[in-house]
Amino acid sequence: MNPLIRPFAALRPQPGRAQEVVAPPYDVLSSEEARAAAAGRPCSFLHISKAEIDLPPGTDVYSEAVYARARENFERLRADGVLRQDAQPSYYLYQLVMGHHEQNGVVAVGSVTAYEENRIRRHELTRPDKEDDRVRQIDVLKAQTGPVLLTYRARPAVSSMLADIRRAPPETEVTLDGVRHRLWPITDTHLVTRLTKELGGAELLYIADGHHRSAAAARVARLHAQDGAQPPDSPYRYFLAVLFPDTEVRILDYNRVVQDLNGQQPDAFRMRLAEVFTVRFSPIPVKPSRKGEFGMYLDHAWYRLRIRPQQVPDDPVQSLDVSLLDRYVLAPLLAISDPRRDRRIDFVGGIRGLSALERRVDQGGMAVAFSLFPTALGDLMKVADAGQIMPPKSTWFEPKLADGLVSHLLA
Repeated sequence: MNPLIRPFAALRPQPGRAQEVVAPPYDVLSSEEARAAAAGRPCSFLHISKAEIDLPPGTDVYSEAVYARARENFERLRADGVLRQDAQPSYYLYQLVMGHHEQNGVVAVGSVTAYEENRIRRHELTRPDKEDDRVRQIDVLKAQTGPVLLTYRARPAVSSMLADIRRAPPETEVTLDGVRHRLWPITDTHLVTRLTKELGGAELLYIADGHHRSAAAARVARLHAQDGAQPPDSPYRYFLAVLFPDTEVRILDYNRVVQDLNGQQPDAFRMRLAEVFTVRFSPIPVKPSRKGEFGMYLDHAWYRLRIRPQQVPDDPVQSLDVSLLDRYVLAPLLAISDPRRDRRIDFVGGIRGLSALERRVDQGGMAVAFSLFPTALGDLMKVADAGQIMPPKSTWFEPKLADGLVSHLLA
């Protein structure tokens, strides 16, 4: 059985240039936000991941001109020596520090074959337009520039190896939006072999964040396999990833705001909620402290909702808090049957805080907000193991991996 991962020779910013290059993930910024963030920064990776910022405002982000400009900018940074490929295949220790939270992962390339065999497991559906976008980006650049966040059940031997590596100063350290990103190349052949055995020989890996990137990488591999023989060790048969132990990955709440009450008055809406939940007024904003508990901001007041135990199904997906909210509130009371497509609902990452929910209701034209308890990583794994799919916007991972710190060249 092929290992789940292998080392690779990463394309990275040359020493001293990383702070100029690294950028937030392409999918957390709008075109306008990216244009502002890259202003005066000609080496920012946003000129590659969000290349529409170098074209007239209003340019279709999926147009051929955008992908062509991304390739042009990518080749310019390589030609100028801002980005250089390492001489030998390596792993890389990638540390993220956000406030008091720290997580330590291994940058590697994951096996497309293992992904297709469900040894690297997924839990989300992908949107065709977003998947197509990543396919075109990868194929045009002949590189994968956005890492997939993978997780695994913690292995003490790996944690010990990474702790030893961190005794030396990192080769690269940058700060992006208040998060410190540190990188140590792992070139010692003995350590590389041990990591391949420990992580590459693990029973399973799980996609935490990056389903579109992994799905796109698999599609690109199939496209190039049609062009001729593709050996199993071809770079196309692997995708860029960072592996973190499940004990360190942090999931924040992913909250909801809804535009209207489906023709109901606030008092009537609360009465209907009371058929399934206990509903209690709260003098302070409600940040749920356990599963089955929700906060609700309605009519300038906070309420604590707790679902009655008999309403919780014995099912890995249907028992998730996001599923309970869909089943008992969004669909029957607010007529939102498809949160993925209904424009009356929006989603707010927990990193923005409860005050963001209040603002959306008080100033942003929304009628009600719901705060949720974060989905547990163990629940995510149970869903993936059952071969099931989680509802949309179930998880918000923080801190985010940076674009541009490491890339995987395919040709």
